[in-house]
Amino acid sequence: MRPVSSEPTTPPPPATDPRPVASDEVRAEHSAHASPVRVGSRVVIIGGGPGGYEAALVARQLGAEVHVVERQGMGGSAVLTDVVPSKTLIATAEWLTVTEQAPELGIESAGADGEAGALHADMAVVDKRVVELARSQSADIRTRLEREGIAITAGTGRLDPELSAAGTRLVHVTTASGGESAIEADIILIATGATPRILPTAQPDGERILTWAQMYNLTDIPEHLVVVGSGVTGAEFAGAYNALGAEVTLVSSRDRVLPGEDEDAAELIEGVFRRRGMTVLSRSRAAAVRRAGDGVEVELTDGRVVEGSHCLVAVGGVPSTADMGLEEAGVSLTDAGHVVVDRVSRTSGYRIYAAGDCTGVLPLASVAAMQGRIAMWHALGDAVAPLDLSVVAANIFTAPEIATIGVSQRQIAAGEVDGAVTHLPIARNARAKMLGITEGFVKLFSDRATGVVIGGVIVAPRASELIYPITIAVAQRLTVDQVANVFTIYPSLTGSISEAARVLHHA
Repeated sequence: MRPVSSEPTTPPPPATDPRPVASDEVRAEHSAHASPVRVGSRVVIIGGGPGGYEAALVARQLGAEVHVVERQGMGGSAVLTDVVPSKTLIATAEWLTVTEQAPELGIESAGADGEAGALHADMAVVDKRVVELARSQSADIRTRLEREGIAITAGTGRLDPELSAAGTRLVHVTTASGGESAIEADIILIATGATPRILPTAQPDGERILTWAQMYNLTDIPEHLVVVGSGVTGAEFAGAYNALGAEVTLVSSRDRVLPGEDEDAAELIEGVFRRRGMTVLSRSRAAAVRRAGDGVEVELTDGRVVEGSHCLVAVGGVPSTADMGLEEAGVSLTDAGHVVVDRVSRTSGYRIYAAGDCTGVLPLASVAAMQGRIAMWHALGDAVAPLDLSVVAANIFTAPEIATIGVSQRQIAAGEVDGAVTHLPIARNARAKMLGITEGFVKLFSDRATGVVIGGVIVAPRASELIYPITIAVAQRLTVDQVANVFTIYPSLTGSISEAARVLHHA
């Protein structure tokens, strides 16, 4: 059973409360903002991404009547234009990077005439598969929700500023055809996600200047892709298209790619990029991107101009919270437009919750899903533990991948945490040698006083899978000795996790 929340049942009211209250009865109920709303409650969820559809399943499980309003398709951008399609594309590119070790392993590829030939990607097939997988996943989600008795409406939602005498609120829905309807709700969840940030001097056209949501319009491998932005999205796409055979130039405004990640991991990935022929322009900032005939020109702030066939502008996202009537309904927003939430997903609006990228808490589908579940557990009176970001694992799908969990080495080096660090190159692992893996490492961090595992980093193929044992250790507060004393398969890559734990014995 989930532990009961230690959060107060009533959040402190804002200094100025713009929320309209219809009567003294509602005003009294408003003061018990999180009072449980039991079986039969009407829940309206605006947004059908991970935060929305996971919340819908929980709410239905707890006996609520649930209605999901989604304008794009079930799964939202995570399934249709972001996580699922991008990782499908990256999976194809990864197969091509695996062949780097083929000669060392004694593998040769033969062409039709019997001579050696190189593998290549057919982008028409790749893009078709990307789109079909995304649509299939979206359809599966919709089918699951409908099977559970959850109503779904295709459209956009806007909150009514007024509360009824019973404390309910209308959600006004506008369909793609312009139709209007209203749904009465006891509880509302905002899970509208985010859209690509658009720069005034780099307006996307969907053909040559693209956002991450438009990359699947391409049916051919770009001759020369210029990627503006070296964060997670930029690095993932740059690495993927480089592996697929495109010439790639990555424009990074910082000293290195992936500036927010573990320094050793980021340096390794940048080295891999350069070794594979990618041009990385560090400490370079794009001033403008424009069409130039059948290509693009990327003008840098120092006056240099980078010419390419296509440009991906990957400079973050913008929360999709505009024109929803949120502030009029008493929901506080940050200056950037993110919905302000606490650790159980409550907003400042009466019985209004929020989850996912629209909150700006952490832009991960796993976090959005957990925020959505927590919101419904809390709103419907179930046992709930507040969101704990210290146990969230994250992964960057470059080749090799970068997976992280818990405390960072930067925090330890800065003296914020009294931790011990071990760093083991993956190349010394027996299984890695057999697979021809030469680049990557395992890091493990432990608390010096207790020996408890407090964090880790893995850079390796399938790091997203390998990080799970460390995630369990961090979440369950296992010591390095407990991790070290668990049997691992020999030979296996997970053997390096056990070895790292042994190194930290009495560290």
